[in-house]
Amino acid sequence: MTRRGALGRLAGLGFGVGAVAAGCTRGDDRQRRALLDGLDVAFDAQPEVLGHRIRDGARVEPPPDAWRTVGAVIVGGGVAGLSAARALRARGFTDFVVLELEAELGGTARGGRTPVSAHPWGAHYTNLPQASNPDYVAFLRAHGAIEGVDAHGEPVPTEAFVCRDPDERSFYAGKWFEGLLPASVMTTRATDELHRLERLAGEWAAFRDAQGRAAFALPVEHGSDASEVTALDRTTFAEWLDAHDLRSAPVRWLCDYACRDDFGAHPEQVSAFAGLHYFASRRRTPQAPGGGDTAPVLTWPEGNARLVEWLRADAAAEVLTGLAVADVAPGAADGGIEVRAIEAATGAARGFRAKQVLLAVPQVFAGRLLRPYREAPPPHLAEFVYGPWLVANLELHTRPGRRGFPLAWDNVPYGGPSLGYITATHQTGRDYGPTVLTWFEAIADADAGAARRAVLSWDAAACRDRVLADLERAHPDLLTRLSRMRFVRHGHAMIRPRPGFIHGPHRRAAAVPHRDVYFAHTDLGGMALFEEAFFHGRRAAAEMLEARGWPA
Repeated sequence: MTRRGALGRLAGLGFGVGAVAAGCTRGDDRQRRALLDGLDVAFDAQPEVLGHRIRDGARVEPPPDAWRTVGAVIVGGGVAGLSAARALRARGFTDFVVLELEAELGGTARGGRTPVSAHPWGAHYTNLPQASNPDYVAFLRAHGAIEGVDAHGEPVPTEAFVCRDPDERSFYAGKWFEGLLPASVMTTRATDELHRLERLAGEWAAFRDAQGRAAFALPVEHGSDASEVTALDRTTFAEWLDAHDLRSAPVRWLCDYACRDDFGAHPEQVSAFAGLHYFASRRRTPQAPGGGDTAPVLTWPEGNARLVEWLRADAAAEVLTGLAVADVAPGAADGGIEVRAIEAATGAARGFRAKQVLLAVPQVFAGRLLRPYREAPPPHLAEFVYGPWLVANLELHTRPGRRGFPLAWDNVPYGGPSLGYITATHQTGRDYGPTVLTWFEAIADADAGAARRAVLSWDAAACRDRVLADLERAHPDLLTRLSRMRFVRHGHAMIRPRPGFIHGPHRRAAAVPHRDVYFAHTDLGGMALFEEAFFHGRRAAAEMLEARGWPA
């Protein structure tokens, strides 16, 4: 089972509850302070600094010689923007440019590299898709992640890209155990509930409506709108769990972990449709080998940055990074659209005149960049709520001491506030020596705005202390093994699929073009998943070309 499996692995026999060391050394506070002061900590990137300048009304007016005319402009070099660029190129349309605020492409799927290893800065895996998502299957197959199909027509993954064992472990009461749920926390009631959750998720995974559509398809747009499916979107996941008498602490923690993992929120804040989607959407079809199990995880040292690089290669587009768009103004004298931007490095203003613009950014940014939306915000903008994330990459010159089950790809503190960390070197097969640990925390406060302001107020020292407070419970010697730490704060990391959002009117209204401005992002699918960004990029590109009368 993978991290998306409802059961995980119920591992471990009984063990005593011992005291957990709180510090990295038995020395005095001066020794610890010396280690902290000597640790190299910094932010990897802070795109929010320039972004907030634009939010606060920075005036941008390029001089006459800083304007350029192009057929189309794609704003945003994340997965959706690159997917759109790839789709345009595949149809033979090449008169466009991609503008990206950050120095690296990918958005929350971008990666980085240290002398030890490549590593992710956010999204770090994808599940093997089903044949029912043929465009995504074709993309992965073209780049060697899928090596063929089985007798039932379902894709077969390339073994080198399947997450190798051990895939996950959890920390509890001073010791690491295989799987997300240590056996010692599993009472008879909790075990029964876990099996019932598994059964219910399986039943929903097998559901097909009168048109043969699944309840939990990827992308969501291909799924069923039958009344029993849409009803799940009108209640919270917590209420659904209560209604099915799934109340034990381990099961509720697992569901909370799932919601923080995919939605940056708690079960009380997301719909039952979203919560069940986590457990039911990526199961293999019953006739496939391992039928009913969660599809295998595909991953790379740099995470989904590998997929981003494949998208960029396919798009073969002109990409301008370090360029922050400040204004998108339809209605130019020639009937086109003017795009004004600032160079992050120099502060110089640049302008683009285009017939069409594709805003591959979250709706919250579309509302700030698109001039008509700033002047008269449409109602749907207020319905898009995003949770913030803090991500840290820790470069270790030696690995932490072993306390129970060995280091895995996914390492989760059971019951803790964070999502734990992944081992970036795991897929390389190097099980000894230096490594990079990528640590994640979704700040799932009910007030997403207050949470975002808090995260963006933390300096590097505050981020360091937050990471160490979480990890030193499991690795009391961590500070003595660290070479450096780098951080990224994603202020709008994940759309929160609140009740009524996925099957309500606002999500679909946000995808409707405004004159010659088109929209594409994961938030238009209601969930921050690679498959949604990939789909909406292709959809928006097709809409642009259709409006141009471009040949099919």
